[in-house]
Amino acid sequence: MKNCAEFVLSLTAILLAISLTILSADGLAQTQMVLVTTGSTMPQPLYVLWGDEYHKLHPETQLRYLAVGTRESAKNVLSGAGDLGGGDAPIPEKQLKEAAYAAVELPTVLVGIAVFYNVPGGATSIRLSGPVLANIYLGKTTSWSDPEITRLNPDGKLPDLPIKVLHRTDGKGSNYIFSDFLSKLSPEFRATVGKDVSPKWPVGSAFSRCQDLLASAAKMSGAIGYAELRCGEGSGLPIARIRNAAGEFVKPSTKSISDVIVSFTWFYVPVHRQDLQRSHAVKEYLSWVYASGQEIAQAQGYVVLPPSVLQKVRATVASLQ
Repeated sequence: MKNCAEFVLSLTAILLAISLTILSADGLAQTQMVLVTTGSTMPQPLYVLWGDEYHKLHPETQLRYLAVGTRESAKNVLSGAGDLGGGDAPIPEKQLKEAAYAAVELPTVLVGIAVFYNVPGGATSIRLSGPVLANIYLGKTTSWSDPEITRLNPDGKLPDLPIKVLHRTDGKGSNYIFSDFLSKLSPEFRATVGKDVSPKWPVGSAFSRCQDLLASAAKMSGAIGYAELRCGEGSGLPIARIRNAAGEFVKPSTKSISDVIVSFTWFYVPVHRQDLQRSHAVKEYLSWVYASGQEIAQAQGYVVLPPSVLQKVRATVASLQ
């Protein structure tokens, strides 16, 4: 409770930092705007980079990013805290309608989720399907030698090893993306676990950070877990090939995100704010994000918005007051 209270106090202090007074090279005082974004850990490296690059062009505006998770970020924005939110799931319609403060959602880039595993002596790249993954996360498929898994991997002998399920803690955007994928392919999963940032997992161990999940999987024989591609590529764990709609088994990579487990990550943008100066600063920043920011994202290996989507997002940004 003490750590939680300290975090809330520190967050509040940052959100109340409306401006900073600094000295310019000629010794004159200047007012510097500090925009605060709370959001998920998945796009954090990109959002921090965007903030740094924007500040180089606009020294009067600083951007600070606090990784608090998708659910908490949405709560902050809808309660009037912070200048921007960020998450890997759209805010539920009911939550938007009942919020004290209105917000719009803008996609930023596409992110991919990969399935990692630790199966000693198994196939170098295990094949899995959505229904089989759903059964694993329902606790119905419990061994790597299960006939359904063996049928998908005729060229590799899998050991009779218990499957140890790993997943993320509540409120994480990667939960939403992964559970959305499984819900589309398994009616039982949709009815039992559901598509949400906080799915009702019936089995498995929970981890707050993707790095912790992957580190545990690397030490745990028989483990399976999911994480954002950019988080997991340096883990050394093999990535499963997932069957797509065309029946092909695809191994995703940051150079080529497959059409298997992929989704937008989002900005949550407050609207109708009383502080017009801050609203203007946010609008200027977003205008840059959906121009130069997209080029920076692409250079970093992210999959940027399709032209048709980008055009609509730019029109929404232009309409912001």
